[in-house]
Amino acid sequence: MDCEEVMLTVRIASAERALLRELARGHGADMSDVAADGLIDVVPSLHVLPVLPVRPEPAVLPVAPGGGAGVGAASGPGDAGVLRLLRVLARPAPCAVTLWLPAPVADLLPLVGERITAVTGSRVGPASAALSAALRYWLAGDPRQLSAGLALLHRQGSPGLAAQRLDVAA
Repeated sequence: MDCEEVMLTVRIASAERALLRELARGHGADMSDVAADGLIDVVPSLHVLPVLPVRPEPAVLPVAPGGGAGVGAASGPGDAGVLRLLRVLARPAPCAVTLWLPAPVADLLPLVGERITAVTGSRVGPASAALSAALRYWLAGDPRQLSAGLALLHRQGSPGLAAQRLDVAA
């Protein structure tokens, strides 16, 4: 039996949940639609992040104050994204949020999880954990840019456009 939508419970921080609600309210969509659009937005970003080299000891990535060129500072544009992803994954995520995703978007989650594992060296687990990690990574961006990206996406069509784009591309 094919399902049109898949229900997943994700874990995010309370500030991330508040931002997700604010973005949804500001664009006349629900949190599930915004999460689906955000996932479609973040998948290409994850694809261009460099893979961390495998090390026998755990990698410690201290960041120099002010973003200088100290130990652990990003040396390239992709390195900054890896550091942001690692910071997001290291923060606790105490809030559970249930989201409904279009099936084609949910089908991306195993690939997203594999990519996050390749980039960070840490297995993220089931599809809901991959969605949590990708959603938190997306929400860690500049809120004004997230809102502008959603506005552009919704100007080109209706809320939930991400699922329609996937059906056409598939």
